[in-house]
Amino acid sequence: GAQSGAEYSVQWIGQFPGEESQKAPGFGDRMSRLVFGKKPQELIKPFNVVAVDPGQYWILDQGSGGVFEVLAKEGQLLRCMKRANQDFPSLVGMCGTPAGDIFFTDSSLDKIMRVADGELSVFADALSFEQPTGIAFHRQSGEIWVVETGAHRISVLSREGERIRSIGGRGTAPGLFNYPTFIWIDSSGRVYVVDSMNFRVQILNAKGQAVSTFGTSGDATGNMARPKGLATDSHGHIYVADALFHAVQIFDDQGRFLTSFGSQGQEKGKFWMPTGIFIDEEDHIYVADSYNARVQIFQLVKN
Repeated sequence: GAQSGAEYSVQWIGQFPGEESQKAPGFGDRMSRLVFGKKPQELIKPFNVVAVDPGQYWILDQGSGGVFEVLAKEGQLLRCMKRANQDFPSLVGMCGTPAGDIFFTDSSLDKIMRVADGELSVFADALSFEQPTGIAFHRQSGEIWVVETGAHRISVLSREGERIRSIGGRGTAPGLFNYPTFIWIDSSGRVYVVDSMNFRVQILNAKGQAVSTFGTSGDATGNMARPKGLATDSHGHIYVADALFHAVQIFDDQGRFLTSFGSQGQEKGKFWMPTGIFIDEEDHIYVADSYNARVQIFQLVKN
């Protein structure tokens, strides 16, 4: 159902895996058996999601230590990628590029991985990272921006995997961070960073200079209790998943709280520890509902 909120509301439109996945095995299950061996692979604890186009998305699954490619129409897991058949210990951030490449981070391997033309490789292998988490593609510059939580900074990387510069450092002033995690860069090049232990979101311009911050610590609606993934829609609304509220909070482009959707539960539209969030150009909202072992999909609609 639609949530309250003056101009826009959020409607549930689907989830992956679909509810019908509990039924007898169909063609999709047989397909996945062919791809994965005997037992169809299942999501265990999906942490992040990126849609490449409406029909295809990628899911980081911390529970199985793999990266899943999903074809939405069939609702089937196309494949699961791991490194030399080893699980990834701590998958966190993920982004896509217009060319169709996928980048993702593992915060305990301290590595950035890249999927290009179906091949998995280490990206920027010559560099060392301190707990890389959030990662985003900057369309204006073609750069990859990666958050290094352990170093309280953002590293800006070239497409070739060179470190161009770093932004931030530890502190509470604007432009400094305290255990930053998730990052989102919108189509105009504005950068949004979850500055988790400062209990705020920082907004930077396309060059990485601090523009504004919003959020305070606390457990009231609109506070940043346990902020996780964030994303923006085509109207400039900022969505922040919060694992304490089991909800997604929506703010305007100035950081004023507008509304939220979701609460703790297992039914449609409810969450249990939501983490990553992604919004596509049609304002479909994908939420990694980690402890419910699913990705839920919503649509922003004008009232």
